[in-house]
Amino acid sequence: MKALVKDKAEPGLTLRDVPEPAIGAGEVLIKVLRSGICGTDLHILAYDGWAQGAVRPPLIPGHEFVGEIVEVGRHAGEAPDQGGLAVGDLVSGEGHLVCGKCRNCRAGRRHLCRSTVGLGVGRDGAFAEYVALPASNVWVHRGPVDLDTAAIFDPFGNAVHTALSFPLVGEDVLITGAGPIGVMAAAVARHAGARNVVITDVSEPRLALARKVGVSLALNVAETSVAEGQRQLGMREGFDVGLEMSGSPAAMGEMVANMTHGGKMAVLGLPTEQFPVDFARIVTSMLTIKGIYGREMFETWYAMSVLLEGGLDLSPVITGRYSYRSFEDAFAEAASGNGGKVILDWTA
Repeated sequence: MKALVKDKAEPGLTLRDVPEPAIGAGEVLIKVLRSGICGTDLHILAYDGWAQGAVRPPLIPGHEFVGEIVEVGRHAGEAPDQGGLAVGDLVSGEGHLVCGKCRNCRAGRRHLCRSTVGLGVGRDGAFAEYVALPASNVWVHRGPVDLDTAAIFDPFGNAVHTALSFPLVGEDVLITGAGPIGVMAAAVARHAGARNVVITDVSEPRLALARKVGVSLALNVAETSVAEGQRQLGMREGFDVGLEMSGSPAAMGEMVANMTHGGKMAVLGLPTEQFPVDFARIVTSMLTIKGIYGREMFETWYAMSVLLEGGLDLSPVITGRYSYRSFEDAFAEAASGNGGKVILDWTA
């Protein structure tokens, strides 16, 4: 089969022929139809400091995908939380593979497993014509779904997990970072009944994407402060809910400074280094801060499917579509920081 491979401990990926993965008991083989490019994949491509510590070449990256089951291993068709799996099912995959044995896994809190292995990071992933996955990590699309949208269920899940961490109906929501996940979170917040949804960034193309999903205000914070945005909307007491998606120290500082007393913050953005935080403000404003990593398995996935069934439209977030043979152009667009999600088509 064709696959994009991190062959060596150096920058770059190679498109080449590799053996199809073999599946064991409890696993399924999936023919990949579409896969999405993530920031993690850009780190692996560049082989930066993080990738050097996390990846052991040779490796097939990729963890965002949609495909069709073509082979079901022994016992894999019995996955109880999926109602069974069968050849021909259209599926996406949860990219965090958990141990199933630790306290959190046994209590049903699989997203908190301390021994998580990442698909496309700790084991071969979905930048290939076929991928093997444990049945327990498979999500079947039971209803109609656009293939490009299904390919980005993994990052969509990050957005949903973050956005729905706290009640949103009638609330004023601040989202810092208008990357693809931030824009998806904005769409979810609006769909879930937030009153005002404000998103910030310094990239005008990405702010333009946010406007397409119906935010109340898309602020270029290089020109306009969050406090000024509040004034434009007639807000007087600050934001009820904050969703930090950028990993930027400045963005985190702006969020803390503009929250209402008793406000709640969900933080998904990963900073590249430690930075100071105004803890006096956090304490005196009685703010709640929740860290988010990945998706709740599989409650978040259920919520994603229901949101799409309810009319949530993610199509504005997908800005690039390429054949896998044009992967270099696809990665270049994804790395530009000016667009949304970029999709690789493994059937073209």
